[in-house]
Amino acid sequence: MKVKNVTIYTAKWCPWCQKAKAYFRQNNISFVEKDVESDEKYGQEVMHKSGQLSIPVIDIDGTIIVGFDRPAIDRALGLAVAA
Repeated sequence: MKVKNVTIYTAKWCPWCQKAKAYFRQNNISFVEKDVESDEKYGQEVMHKSGQLSIPVIDIDGTIIVGFDRPAIDRALGLAVAA
């Protein structure tokens, strides 16, 4: 599998953010985490990329996924999607 650039916009209180990060770790996928609460510029960045304020927002090589949408994440990563 080709290495993908993965960025996840999160907040500490967000359970879906925690689930997304755990999923990446389970699949040995490295990612950059940007906490929208700790740095205002990340909030602006995620708004620019996704057009909304909900989190998590996951950027996989420019493919923007809002929420912990495993099938969309798997497609963007090139992982086999279970039927």
